[in-house]
Amino acid sequence: MKTDELFSQFLNDIQGQVSQNAFTIWFSKLELLSIVNNVVTIKVPMEIHKQMLSETYNDIIDASFFSLTGVNYTFKYITEDEVETFTQPVVEEEKVNKEVEWNTNLNPKFTFDNYIVGNSNRLAFVAARAVAEAPGTIHNPLFIYGRSGLGKTHLMQAIGNYIHEHSDKKVLYTTSNEFMTEFTGIASVDKGNSINYANEFKNKYRNVDVLIIDDIQFLVGAERTQQEFFHTFNALHQANKQIIISSDKSPDDLKKIEERLRSRFMWGLPVDIYPPDFNLRCEIIKAKVKNTSIETKLTDDAIEYIANSCVNDVRHIEGTINRLLAYSAMMVPDKITLDFANEALKDYVTTNIFINNSIASIQNAVAAYFKISVEDLKSKRRTNSVVRPRHIAMYLCREETDENLAKIGLEFGGRDHSTVSTAIDKIKEELETNENLQNCLNDIKKTLQ
Repeated sequence: MKTDELFSQFLNDIQGQVSQNAFTIWFSKLELLSIVNNVVTIKVPMEIHKQMLSETYNDIIDASFFSLTGVNYTFKYITEDEVETFTQPVVEEEKVNKEVEWNTNLNPKFTFDNYIVGNSNRLAFVAARAVAEAPGTIHNPLFIYGRSGLGKTHLMQAIGNYIHEHSDKKVLYTTSNEFMTEFTGIASVDKGNSINYANEFKNKYRNVDVLIIDDIQFLVGAERTQQEFFHTFNALHQANKQIIISSDKSPDDLKKIEERLRSRFMWGLPVDIYPPDFNLRCEIIKAKVKNTSIETKLTDDAIEYIANSCVNDVRHIEGTINRLLAYSAMMVPDKITLDFANEALKDYVTTNIFINNSIASIQNAVAAYFKISVEDLKSKRRTNSVVRPRHIAMYLCREETDENLAKIGLEFGGRDHSTVSTAIDKIKEELETNENLQNCLNDIKKTLQ
């Protein structure tokens, strides 16, 4: 593939992964200068582009080039002023003449060390480590399932990278779509070459020590490909080769996959990954901002705000952090507080934020009791006719739900946890002497029931 064509495909790929605004600001004016000796040199408009591309967007840039080429590159960014002193690198002859080594298709950035473990993925992590340390002898196959964006691919590739680094075993990572595309390609080759192509296909997938295949659910409906994978599975398993599979469903729920395949998926260990809980989301956020420009600026309130806003998957967390990094690069705050994070992410997380029905119900009940609107409770108004109901609503949210102070504050106009704590303490103190307040709370609780 020509370098210009490769760079065009790269930009198209990035455009599908970031917002249009982010693409216009950070990617639309990039120019490829060279790709030599596994170094990609790119001209950028300004110095700030260097920082954003190397810190905020480095992972998706790296992953995009890897997906297009199967090669890991180093990226160098230079400005217009630096182009004058830029010298085209000389191709190293030994690299040109060197025989291409076996391509594992693994991304070296996916390791056990940077996989954040919590209650929702601990069993899968322990099983993955056991397989990595003794491939082919335990949990074979290892079947990891869970919905998209929870870290299945990271964990699978961490196994592959560990085995590749600590042994001479032949590891191959692929997806079910790639497997199907290569297999169906046999029929498109002319008859004279189809036998050779079929043999190459079988050698590739059956002469490995570890086969890692992602998103097996996409084999649904592809009967001939399922048959081929069945034979590949049997050949590897009988030779005590390790097989690692992922899916968005458990083996029992893959109803349109052949029964004989589903039964084999159960031979080893099926293990699921759940969406991360609040504490794990906080740890993931801290890990994702490590070694970035906002690592020391991000307050605990802001971390909790992001964790409460991104409850579905890790990819949503990553997108939110990228948005915050870009906004921070432009505004350059001393600290990233809850208010700053709320402002930076207001157009990004509002449509995705998890709204607890109990909080909404309490707000509606309190507003109806005091004959005000829910918007009054969330507003900045400080009249007694609004402040007191607001304090009561916050108190009930803390008492009647499992939400933390940061989440409650978020639902009351983005107030910080200390404001919520103060309001709750006031109501608790008043309850000791004010019987009317207790009656008020009881009446509101009855409407909730």
